[in-house]
Amino acid sequence: MEGFRGEFREMHEAVCSECGNMTKVPFKPDGIRPVYCKDCYKKRRARKY
Repeated sequence: MEGFRGEFREMHEAVCSECGNMTKVPFKPDGIRPVYCKDCYKKRRARKY
């Protein structure tokens, strides 16, 4: 995945904390904080505002 300044970022597989689907994220999950897939992240973000 191309990131900021055109640099490629390593993607890591994770399980979405809300729906349980596999997703890829540009950071290594630590197992403590929840990870969300793109769809669940959008839903959660919309609820905040």
